[in-house]
Amino acid sequence: MTEQIQVITTHNGNFHADDVFAVAALKHLFPSAKIIRTRDLDVMAKADIVLDVGGIYDAEQGRFDHHQKGGAGARENGIPFSSFGLIWKKYGLEICAGDQEVTNALDKNLVSTIDAIDCGHVEGVQAGISLSQTISMFNPTWQEEGDFDACFDEAVAFASRILTRFIAAASGGVNAKTIVANAIKKATDPRIIVLEQYTPWKTTVLRLSQDALFMVYPSQTGEWRIQTVPVELGSFEDRKKLPAPWAGLSDKELQDVTGLNDAMFCHNGLFIAGCASFENTMKMAEMALEY
Repeated sequence: MTEQIQVITTHNGNFHADDVFAVAALKHLFPSAKIIRTRDLDVMAKADIVLDVGGIYDAEQGRFDHHQKGGAGARENGIPFSSFGLIWKKYGLEICAGDQEVTNALDKNLVSTIDAIDCGHVEGVQAGISLSQTISMFNPTWQEEGDFDACFDEAVAFASRILTRFIAAASGGVNAKTIVANAIKKATDPRIIVLEQYTPWKTTVLRLSQDALFMVYPSQTGEWRIQTVPVELGSFEDRKKLPAPWAGLSDKELQDVTGLNDAMFCHNGLFIAGCASFENTMKMAEMALEY
């Protein structure tokens, strides 16, 4: 990182999710940068980065406002850029350690949503409470004599943690795709996919395999699980259920029915079961195929 950013300015007073997250994103790269909240043009002129204020969008000059006439452009899907999106457009790839897929996932799942709400492209609250509204609630209410700048700092710390977790989740999802795709290729029987460690698998399996019926993987506590593959994401219908006689059984009852001495449980919904050992969980899978 060759760029040296020492002073970042944004507007004072009431704040929103876009300026809060924009500052949180920049603090990931420039943790020692000074944050000044002001509308003083002389102060802004001396800053390395000015965001969400100033009426100029010029990424090369460190100016990231979107309130000027005509805005600051929009994505291909029509969602306009707010200050968060403009900062992400320039620095997102660096924040995500050069991983373009993670960067794109963050823009899709976090940045563009905040931009859309801030620009009035979508309603802020559709069902429940939005992240943008949560950030706004850090502002002092009309009944409070709060310090806007101190509240802003609290909101930035909160947003920074959220951003870190979004990056971790996106990175995990990208890496999981590779692991699951390799497991599909290596499968001895394409109907039974074995994961050497648990990773999120449904999206990749449904996209890459029409044959997969059961997933076998280790639990966090060391035992093994067999899980059915749904017909589509979010569906409670499976491509093939586990054997009906196993439903709701556990320990000795399940061991007697299956003949497997370490069988542990089978969910009443017939979508997940398990044994202590990998070998017997694979035998469960074979029995389920034949049932």
